[in-house]
Amino acid sequence: MSLSAKRILLVISGGIAAYKSLDLIRRLRERGATVRPVMTRAAQEFVTPLAVGALSASRVYTDLFSREDEQDVGHIRLARECDLIVVAPATADLMAKAANGLADDLASTVLLARSRPVLMAPAMNPTMWSNPATQRNVSLLKADGMTFVGPAEGEMAEAGERGVGRMAEPLDIVAAVEALLDGGPKPLAGKTAVVTSGPTHEPIDPVRYIANRSSGRQGHAIAAALAKLGAEVTLISGPVTIPDPAGVATLHVERAEEMRDAVISRLPADIAVMVAAVADWRVATSAGQKIKKTPGEAPAPLQLTENPDILRTIGHHEKRPTIVVGFAAETQDVEQNGRIKLEKKGADLIVANDVSPGTGVMGGTRNRVKLITETGVEEWPELDKDAVAERLAHWIAEHLNQGALR
Repeated sequence: MSLSAKRILLVISGGIAAYKSLDLIRRLRERGATVRPVMTRAAQEFVTPLAVGALSASRVYTDLFSREDEQDVGHIRLARECDLIVVAPATADLMAKAANGLADDLASTVLLARSRPVLMAPAMNPTMWSNPATQRNVSLLKADGMTFVGPAEGEMAEAGERGVGRMAEPLDIVAAVEALLDGGPKPLAGKTAVVTSGPTHEPIDPVRYIANRSSGRQGHAIAAALAKLGAEVTLISGPVTIPDPAGVATLHVERAEEMRDAVISRLPADIAVMVAAVADWRVATSAGQKIKKTPGEAPAPLQLTENPDILRTIGHHEKRPTIVVGFAAETQDVEQNGRIKLEKKGADLIVANDVSPGTGVMGGTRNRVKLITETGVEEWPELDKDAVAERLAHWIAEHLNQGALR
């Protein structure tokens, strides 16, 4: 989508992620947008107004009490002479001010005087992000109609620290901007979705693991398609080599138990789409050191134990989403096995496909699926996985308002 003639008011607040705002400005402008920057005093400790002004080709606004700007109530003008306000990075401090109606500097005053949509891109230490006070403020801002992109999981500025708190990458923010400014209908606006994708790796020892073959392409595409229709999506991904989809909050896990816990932590949600190829079993006790082979001797037998059934857990959970979708990868009796899974797991829909050797589905870019519900079976032609995702997202949007289908 082109952002030609779109006016973006970019609020840059004080955090180490402020350096990403420079690339964000460039990405927005190369798509045709006009960017007018507002910087907090703390933001100027990380990037200079000179750099921001040079990249935006605009004056940088920093002072609430500017004699030149405020003679015609400049903060009101800034809040209204735009199509969208983007706050990137959005610090815990600025979000707290916005959530509680405080206005003690230009950035917070603009947000209080807003009459345009607001997109927040949070960035902070994981402990700050998970703090109940921050989460309360996020809930208030969402209830007030603000949209969020991120934060993402990854390495922090603090040495050796990792978690959820990284600001979304500039291209992810651009994708969220495009989605907000797209004038088309958003049938899933205001809805929340959780999607699982990829395999899980169940360790045998530090170098070996049990896994299913899965590239994550289908799950990632579904997460992106739901976000495109307006849903706020959390993608919980096992180990994959493909990039995180734009406009989606992505959490990375390795084991089935981690994936289950991450899904439950995102409830309540309106939609759950369990696409991940979760390993059915794990080693009862994984070795702390690499298991060495002894020539001429058989390896010690692996004692396996069953992994949690994530789809069944969600399908029968007290906070069960309105729509629960599961996937069934089968090599025989696809429809029959899909029906059995539908009933046992408590799902509204099973998307079943044949993954027999030679089909090219596992790890490939195309898929041929059957949609199985209690009322019947709908077979789709072979499509690329992006097209499957788009059709499935529209199916979910169409059926969501009907309530649970069971």
